[in-house]
Amino acid sequence: MRLANKVAMITGAGSGLGRVSAQLFAQEGAKVVVTDIQESRAKETVALVTEAGGDAIAVKADVTVESEVEAAVNATVEQYGKLDVMFANAGIPAKGFGLTPFEDITEQEWDETHDVVLKGVFFAVKHAVRAMKNNPDGPAGSSIICTSSAASLVGYPGFPQYGAAKGGINALVRICAAWEIGKYGIRINAICPTHGMSANFILPPEAPVLGKSHEEMAPEWIPEHSPIPLKLPRPPRILDNAYPALFLASDESMYMSGVSIPVTDGGTLAQVAIPFGDNWRETMTERAAKGIMGEGQ
Repeated sequence: MRLANKVAMITGAGSGLGRVSAQLFAQEGAKVVVTDIQESRAKETVALVTEAGGDAIAVKADVTVESEVEAAVNATVEQYGKLDVMFANAGIPAKGFGLTPFEDITEQEWDETHDVVLKGVFFAVKHAVRAMKNNPDGPAGSSIICTSSAASLVGYPGFPQYGAAKGGINALVRICAAWEIGKYGIRINAICPTHGMSANFILPPEAPVLGKSHEEMAPEWIPEHSPIPLKLPRPPRILDNAYPALFLASDESMYMSGVSIPVTDGGTLAQVAIPFGDNWRETMTERAAKGIMGEGQ
């Protein structure tokens, strides 16, 4: 019960990482407020939580509308008396999912991505801080978690507006932690998923919730065929991203703030772009023996 006696609000919790995190947080003792732009999905998540013995309510909220985010936070406090954890998770992919050349991205497409991915997080953090400052026992120990992305750390082809918005989240986390909210005892961090993200992310909002990652949706999992350096017998799951969020929500991370953590990268971000191949050591040994030390020699 790592979140016993805590109240958590999760945006974008109608599917994907938000839904899995709502179930995990409730399983660990939290009372959970599930928000989503699709009210039916939010209610489905609540049903899953309550069927498993958890305590949750659903609130429809579009994170691009500040009044709706504020209303969701107010509903949390009215229902449960406080807000301990804000998981600002809602997001959308870039329109066209990376197929639009950079020079053809429209102002509307740029704004649409930033409104959800960055401004939506700003609204969630802003109103979470206001609520946390008024917690009955004070704000100290409250935690804010933001879903960033590996796209904020490395380049993803075709996703400039998405990567820029996620990079903005990382900057917001640093600034808030260092100068804005740490003085209240409120910590803020971000997770940056690489793999194990919901297959629903690229599907229309009305699509059925699959509850699986992109990798899990593949016909079979063959570790040796995966580009992930870490070879494991199962593919990365959505839950593998939810567990780091759980850690940041819990008191186990009490003295962590201002950090954007790569999660589920499996060593992907540790690689260089130079192609070495599986027999790189033998190849380099052979080249060294012949006195061939550089690529062009």
